[in-house]
Parts: sequence; structure tokens; C-alpha cells
Amino acid sequence: MDAELKKRFGTLVAAHRKRRGMTQQELADATTPNLSLNMIGRIETGKTGVSLATIVNLAKALGVNEAELFTAELPNSSLMTPQLSALTVRLSSLPEAQLEWLARLIDVALDNP
Repeated sequence: MDAELKKRFGTLVAAHRKRRGMTQQELADATTPNLSLNMIGRIETGKTGVSLATIVNLAKALGVNEAELFTAELPNSSLMTPQLSALTVRLSSLPEAQLEWLARLIDVALDNP
């Protein structure tokens, strides 16, 4: 996996985990064979790639289709809530410069609770 794909994959794993109200340890425990807490952390931060077997394992533990761990833009994605869909529509009309500014703002807001 290249760095950008690892990061996207990890971000989506974390998003699905949080949507289900799971901790990293609970996700690790739900995988079979069990992944370590350290491995879940490395996956979610994009610091490691994973095998196809691990992708299938994580998807099963999260109750999602494997494809949902690579994109939230699937028509039936469990992450695509009505609120997120409405926000996506609003954002799609913004120029690139404003989208980049909003992305930085969101990064700051999420990194500093």
C-alpha cells in the first residue's frame, strides 16, 4: 500500500470503529485471529500496510463491506449519513482554495478537542 492509501484506509477503519462505539482494544479483540492493540493503532494512523486477510478480518469485525474501508463514497456506505450527504453537497460547490482552508480548519478542530 502506498502512504496515501494507508492513511485513507486507517482513517476509515477508525471512522467505522468510532461509529460503532468501539475502542481500539475492542476492535482488536473482535478480530479473528486477534490483531494487537498496537497493530490497530498503527493501521489507524497509516503507519503500516495490511494484507488482504487482515482487510477481510477488520471488515468482518466492523460489520462493513471490505470496500468501505477504502472509500466512504459508496452508495450504501454506513458512514454516509443524511447529514454527511447534505454537507458533501454543500462543500462540492466550493472552490479548491476554500476546501483546502476548511480541511485545515477541520484538522485543527479534531486534533485539539
